[in-house]
Amino acid sequence: MSFIDNIIAFLQNGGLFIYPIALVLVIGLAITIERWLYLSTALNTNQKALVSLQAALKQGDVEAISKQAKANSAPVLDVLASGVARLSLVKRREDVEYAMEETIMEYMLRLEKRTPYLATLANIATLLGLLGTIMGLIAAFSAVANADPAEKANLLSSSISVAMNTTAFGLITAIPLILFHTSLMSKTATIVDSLEMAGIKLLNALSFAPVDANRG
Repeated sequence: MSFIDNIIAFLQNGGLFIYPIALVLVIGLAITIERWLYLSTALNTNQKALVSLQAALKQGDVEAISKQAKANSAPVLDVLASGVARLSLVKRREDVEYAMEETIMEYMLRLEKRTPYLATLANIATLLGLLGTIMGLIAAFSAVANADPAEKANLLSSSISVAMNTTAFGLITAIPLILFHTSLMSKTATIVDSLEMAGIKLLNALSFAPVDANRG
């Protein structure tokens, strides 16, 4: 039998719980591919924008930052642009920092969207596999209860083997989904860290008026 034939036979012998686990796998892969493409695009555009922004960040050149933000949609430029826009209204470091933090939080919602579902789907796949095995074992013991004594051992071992297929497929589904979840969260953290780093560099490069301790 070929490898494909072995897979088909494995799925056919797994019982009804194989199908919901397979559905979980398909949904998880779809989420992974969509998130991977989105995050990879965001990471690449961010890295290119950071390279072009190095001189402007060192000098605190808000005009150059604003100009690039209008011509580019990189997340880091949106964050810096929000800080520059607030800088035209206020002169306190805290206010500019809050404006950039607000934009970073908005991007975090976009970057982390749907990724947590992968961990949930991995847990569901594992539990479905265990449930399928338990239900299969119940059916197996019920079937051999009235079987011929000479055939009980063979019938029971065959039924248990089939029932264990669901646990195996559940784990085969869950383990990659957990790895995908970890990888996507790591990529998300890299993007968020770069946004925060760029914001801090801009704040450190700008000159702010000293805060009046007696005000208010």
